This record gives sequence, C-alpha cells and structure tokens, in this order.
Amino acid sequence: MKTIRQLHPLLPVLGLAAIVSLAGCATATKHDPRDPWEGWNRGVQKFNDTLDDYVMKPISQGYQWITPSFVDRGITNFFSNVDDIGVIANDLLQFKLLQTGQDTGRFLVNTVLGVGGFIDVASRLDLPKHNEDTDQTLGAWGIPSGPYLVLPFIGPSTPRGALGLAGDTAANPINWINPAAIPYSVGTLKTVDMRADLLSATKIVDEASVDRYEFIRNAYFQQRNYLIHDGNPPLDEQFEEEMDLELEGLSPTNFNTENEQEPASEQL
Repeated sequence: MKTIRQLHPLLPVLGLAAIVSLAGCATATKHDPRDPWEGWNRGVQKFNDTLDDYVMKPISQGYQWITPSFVDRGITNFFSNVDDIGVIANDLLQFKLLQTGQDTGRFLVNTVLGVGGFIDVASRLDLPKHNEDTDQTLGAWGIPSGPYLVLPFIGPSTPRGALGLAGDTAANPINWINPAAIPYSVGTLKTVDMRADLLSATKIVDEASVDRYEFIRNAYFQQRNYLIHDGNPPLDEQFEEEMDLELEGLSPTNFNTENEQEPASEQL
C-alpha cells in the first residue's frame, strides 16, 4: 500500500527522485540491476496500491477528519517516542555512543515531562529526533541489501530490509503485551495515523512521477543509502561517470580551445 514503508521514509528525497523520474523521459528505459524481480514487484505494488485506494486511504481520510489536530500530533509523538527505544538499541549496535546518550535523554525527557511522549518536549531542548533501525545497523555492518523487493501490505524493501523489519517489530515493547489484541489494536492505530500524515505526500508522488513504480523504487534506495551513511552517502559510480561526461565539455581548457579557434572577426 502507499503507506508507511513506501512513503514515510521517502520524504527527504522526493524532490530528487522526481528529478530522476522526469529525466528518465528523455532516455530509453533500462533494466535496473537492483530489481531482478521487477515483474513480481510491480504486481505486488499494484495489489498494495489497490488496497490502499479502497481501504487505507478512505479510513485515513476519515481519521484525519474526525481527529483534532492536537490529538493527531499527540498520537504521532507517542509512537515516535516508543520507536526511540529501538533507535537507542541501534545506536549502541552501531557504536554511536554520543547519539545513544542524546536519544536516551530524549526518550526520558519526553516520557517523563512529555506525558508518556504525547508532547515532544525534547525537541524544544535541542535533543533532535534521530532515525536508526535494524536495516541501517545491518547496512553499517557491511551486509548488502540484496535486490529490491516489494512486500504485500508493507511496500518497498529488500531481503535485508525484511530482516530489519522483523528485528524492529521484535524490539517494540508494545508487541510484548498480552493479550495479543492490544498490540494488534495499537499497531492498527499507528498504521492509520501514519497513513493520514502521508495523504499530501501521496499526491506529490502521483503528480511528480512519470513511472510511479520507478519513482518509489529509486526514492527507496536513495533514502536508505542516505540514512545508512548518516546524511553523507558516497556518490554512485554511474552518477559520477555521467557527471564527468557532462562536465567534460564545460572545462576551462575546452572553453579556451574553442575561443582560440574562433575567427578574429567573431571574437570582436
């Protein structure tokens, strides 16, 4: 579905992915080596999109309509605060000790002073929100992501991402509560709340992309790479080669050579 795993983690790179998708109009479509299961993936995305259009989107629109904005924000803050438990664990697994201290402080401040996390007091105290998950930890350890994989009901992922999702689910303390109806109910609320927050983002994706499937796939890889490298991803080799070719004709040497070859009358 056009939810959680498809859009929520992709917002920082939507603009870049839009440029990539639009630029693809001028070139022949190539098979992406990261996506050997494209036939399967397109079929699953179509299933997820249909389910989203007829179920998740209407429910999320109704939720957004009946829920006061301050309540909606409080629910989002609560789930973000719970997620910080997993963030702290992954900070430790990646040996980010300073960030571990910051995220631990953020969790304690929001839990105590923020009424269980419903109020984001920590951000006002310059304790920023970090995003760390098991997939990022595995990537930081050098484990390859594997090919692109669209999961039913979940969205874009990879084999490493699927394993990371299982780890994140196990690390969520709400999922330890009995009876099982409680975590299922809370999980449903979280899903609806996050989908409601992404209603405007869905419109951006639909309007900006030429091939919606490629748009989401490229944005997913770009965003995961961005997070794993803490905002400083290495340039893709193919991208570097293309940039070198583009800049080759703009070098000062070429400009001087062209000017030297111009007739004197044109130079004047």
